[in-house]
Amino acid sequence: MTVSLKDSTPLMRQYFEIKSKYPDTVLLYRMGDFYETFDEDARTVHKILGITLTKRANGKAADVALAGFPYHALDSYLPKLIRAGFRVAVCEQLEDPKFAKGIVKRDVTEVVTPGTTLSDKILEHKSNNYLACVTSEVVGDQMFIGLAFVDASTGEFAAGEFPEQEALAHLQVFAPSEIVVPYSMHGELKSRLGPIPAVLTRQEDWLFSRDYTYDLLVRHFNTHSLKGFGLEEHPAGIVAAGAALHYLRETQRSEVGHIRSLSLLAESEYMILDRVTLRNLDVFEDSRLPGRAGNLLSILDRTRTSMGARKLKSWIARPLKVPGPIKERLDAVQEIVNGRPMSETLPARLKEISDLERLISKVCARRATPRDVFGLGESLKIVPSLIAVLHPASSGPLLRIRDSLKPLDDLTDEIERALKADPPASLKDGGVIREGYSAELDEIRTVAREGKQYIANLQQRERERTGIGSLKVQYNQVFGYYIEVTNTHKDKVPADYIRKQTMTHAERFVTPELKEYEDKVLHAEERLVRLEQELFEQLCGTVAARTADIQSNAGLIAELDCYASFAEVAVAYKYIKPTVDDGPVIRIEEGRHPVVERLLPPDEPFIPNDLFLDEQNQIHIITGPNMAGKSCYLRQVGLIVLLAQIGSFVPARSAAIGLVDKIFTRVGASDNMAAGESTFLVEMNEAANILNNATSRSLILLDEIGRGTSTFDGLSIAWAIVEHLHIHPSRRPKTLFATHYHELVEIEELLPRVRNYNMEVKKYGDKVVFLRKLVPGGCDHSYGIEVARLAGLPDGVIERAREVMRNLESHELSAHKDQNELLKNLRRTDPTVQMTMFEDGPGQKIKEELARIDPDQLTPLEALNKLSELKKLLE
Repeated sequence: MTVSLKDSTPLMRQYFEIKSKYPDTVLLYRMGDFYETFDEDARTVHKILGITLTKRANGKAADVALAGFPYHALDSYLPKLIRAGFRVAVCEQLEDPKFAKGIVKRDVTEVVTPGTTLSDKILEHKSNNYLACVTSEVVGDQMFIGLAFVDASTGEFAAGEFPEQEALAHLQVFAPSEIVVPYSMHGELKSRLGPIPAVLTRQEDWLFSRDYTYDLLVRHFNTHSLKGFGLEEHPAGIVAAGAALHYLRETQRSEVGHIRSLSLLAESEYMILDRVTLRNLDVFEDSRLPGRAGNLLSILDRTRTSMGARKLKSWIARPLKVPGPIKERLDAVQEIVNGRPMSETLPARLKEISDLERLISKVCARRATPRDVFGLGESLKIVPSLIAVLHPASSGPLLRIRDSLKPLDDLTDEIERALKADPPASLKDGGVIREGYSAELDEIRTVAREGKQYIANLQQRERERTGIGSLKVQYNQVFGYYIEVTNTHKDKVPADYIRKQTMTHAERFVTPELKEYEDKVLHAEERLVRLEQELFEQLCGTVAARTADIQSNAGLIAELDCYASFAEVAVAYKYIKPTVDDGPVIRIEEGRHPVVERLLPPDEPFIPNDLFLDEQNQIHIITGPNMAGKSCYLRQVGLIVLLAQIGSFVPARSAAIGLVDKIFTRVGASDNMAAGESTFLVEMNEAANILNNATSRSLILLDEIGRGTSTFDGLSIAWAIVEHLHIHPSRRPKTLFATHYHELVEIEELLPRVRNYNMEVKKYGDKVVFLRKLVPGGCDHSYGIEVARLAGLPDGVIERAREVMRNLESHELSAHKDQNELLKNLRRTDPTVQMTMFEDGPGQKIKEELARIDPDQLTPLEALNKLSELKKLLE
């Protein structure tokens, strides 16, 4: 609705002028004891918060919609708006309405957005809350995407630039809650982001200029250039980082002093797991199935601090690709596993530590409560005991942590001297500063305390003087202190009482003596509140000055928490230390699925399996019946490799992992109806991504390819994909291919680096027993009908299915016998032979012979002899 400012009231003109500065934002407009919203904002608030929608007169202009709530309910309603994906601007009164001339001055004091909030009621304590900034730059004929990620609640800040697909993968891994983009990119980016559940926030294009963003960054970090951050040669990354910092400062309405470093996002150090792989391997909780048991993070997370939980999640999402750091992590875990005192003491010490990262961020943003600062001090007191626990450490990471932790005794002593134990949640409640910390404060407290005691004594004295036993000395905000006498005793009121108010049942009086002490008490209380605020702000300043040390301690404690968590899981679930190197071999003996084994009933053991992949054993074709365990096997291999590359022990008897640069998965059936993509098209999109981006260091897990189309189409595609992965001149990724296309087992005879395996099954009459064991060789039966019987399909359906299968297996090609005469010419002469990709006969034998020949090794005479042999096969 368009509102006429000319005809609006002065108050509504002020509202709409402020609102115009904050488009795409819900404006909470403070009016007395309420936050009000108007027009479209009111309709939004009414819908999201479920509060009453009314209307307000607006002078000569049309009435405007109105919805509001009491100011003290802000902490309840604001999180609901943020979780719903809205940006909220909080507009406060900047002067006391009693002293205002005309309209009360108001302005926005804070902009709260999904990506910049510091509210404990909104943030997930075990997950980062990233704000992302995205921009682009064209270099020659190639477009680079600039990315920046900043967590306002912890101070983490990273940026880089990438080709488009890699940029989208980073966005999926970091999963920001808000993405800032230029107006000019908004529409295009919105269509390309796909299923990332983030709020898109548009900003003016001028903000994304190279000069402005570069200057902003060097001024913030007080450096001459960005070379020290590794960003100097990444212009798109610089622009994204500067724009993110600008947006953060604008929303916080303050300097963001806890943002003290900027790291370069480097592809060379980390493996980026795309959204498909994270979902297919059940790495994190699936947003589509929240609360469902069974994901890798839930198995690994034994962390005792919020900081450790966030770092663990980051490690899992970005496995390492460099052997050195992986080995260091494994050594640290091994030392904790082997060191009993350390493994027993560390969890107890870590459990006592609060979220230092978020507490220091709130201190720097001037949003910390007394309890926040007290909790920070108590947590820092644990640091010396951590250093003592790590005293016998010998592994590199634990030595580094021990020697880098800073006790900060001077700061913890200052906090302890300043704050009372277990202080109130708010400064407004008073009683925050400990007695003895400030002589001035102690003096004011004495005046206030003695004045209140004098007034309390005054009541008893006046009762004795007047003989009025029911006389009371009371207080309210309108009259201050007063003496109340009921009408029954009003004839006993002394002459020096001054009448202040007459009520139906009593009268209220004051005396010069009472007013004198009231002035002392009230002024003392006002000064008391003001001085406590000043002292607390000074204390916060002292704490903020040590931000770098506190953040360093927080990072080290988080890392230590991850090692302790890995060690605890390794001991509890009997994981072993893998070896990790740059070699081409992946060897796993008696590997287990880390999640599935924990979900099995206690009396059902998990059946382990082996794996051997190298340059000569590149592709495994895995056949076998439904429910035999093919999918579980593929996933367990992917998870064991992932675990090893994050520095965790793994569920196996032994494991040697040659580093992989990416893990690709193609599993199951899903569609994307919103984008008009069928199940088969989604499957082919995922397959194309794998074939176009895999390298010889990649690990590919294919669980069915081509099942979304006709049998021969699907089989042909699957066959061609296996050939492509095998014969590509420069990219030969290690591949596990689980399939029901049993015809693919023939590839082993044609391609030298392909191996057949199957999941073993025993059949007893109409029953099948799944042994869950992977054995060499192919399989020619899926036992689908037996599985259907186990699922409870009606007996009639099962029998008819068996009849149809017998007809098809005899190459009748039709489910109905009476139609088979029409297809006689299409049938094989020998109905007992299974159809294969290549028919038996001379053609097939010639192909097999040709596959065995290496032309480069034949002499001319040998070639002529071989040609003569092949010709005889046609006779």
